Amino acid sequence: MYNVCVIGAGPCGLAVSAELQKHHIHHIVLDKSCIASTIYRFPTQMVFNSTPEKLEIGGVPFYTYGAKPTRHEALTYYRTVVDRLQLPVLQYETVYDVHYDEPSKAYRIRTRTRTGLDHEYFAKAIVIATGYFDNPNWLGVEGEDLPHVSHYYTDAHPYYGQSVVVVGGTNSAAEAVIDLYRIGAKVRLIHRGSELSSKIKPWVQPEIQSLIKNNRIEYYFNSKITRIHPDAVDVETPNGQLQFQVNHVLALTGYHPDMSFLQQLGIHVDAKTGIPAYNEETYETNVSGIYLAGVIVSGYDANRIFIETGRFHGQPIVNDIIKRSM
Repeated sequence: MYNVCVIGAGPCGLAVSAELQKHHIHHIVLDKSCIASTIYRFPTQMVFNSTPEKLEIGGVPFYTYGAKPTRHEALTYYRTVVDRLQLPVLQYETVYDVHYDEPSKAYRIRTRTRTGLDHEYFAKAIVIATGYFDNPNWLGVEGEDLPHVSHYYTDAHPYYGQSVVVVGGTNSAAEAVIDLYRIGAKVRLIHRGSELSSKIKPWVQPEIQSLIKNNRIEYYFNSKITRIHPDAVDVETPNGQLQFQVNHVLALTGYHPDMSFLQQLGIHVDAKTGIPAYNEETYETNVSGIYLAGVIVSGYDANRIFIETGRFHGQPIVNDIIKRSM
């Protein structure tokens, strides 16, 4: 029997675990993937927009070579946090069922490993700190499920000498376009808006604008893909319908959290905003003993909560858990 089960081993879930560990509260952390799996799936050359101290958790200092942390440095840091604080993390266990067990007066958590082994845990309280990176925003067009279409971008190398369409207008799309251009891919950028997002990282903005201004890449604003073929895409533009021959399509149109898991637990979720019902002081949901931490509290607006703010959710959650146990 655990006092707390934390579901999700990203930075915010680890921050909750670090706070629980500080107060010697018996707990476990479960994740269906590796720790900090969202960061692991970021582009290999990604640099954070934040300075390292804003990503620190558990009182462990974050030292970096430059002013801004890289993806590699962040992964190293969060592994260090787990090791140094001895956080009880179990990786590669997917939580598939959570129910309140009346005889034990605790939640029963059922998990399944990648190799098909089923495990069962009991905890008096649950903290859900899952992210959103597993759920891309689909374009909703025919052919989007073809094998040359991806909603994730990791590294430019496989696209050398290839014709690539990048869909999106935010930072991920801009960085992918720059990387692909540098390594010799033929790049087309398609964005439904009239201009790129103003939230693109300051050091990325000048380079992507230069590529556009100097026609180093093809770009189509106020445009959208209407169909994806095995070797081409149909695009609706202000100047009419076009078709491009392509080898790859990168639909970098953002991600959203999976609220169905919360709803299965009885947590109320606003149909329009996706924001779950929770107490803003304690982060406890409308279901007694179930708390939320990190980006999951922001609903469909994933830009409302970041590591920089979500890392602080652990303290009020743990304070409330301690208060209830007194």
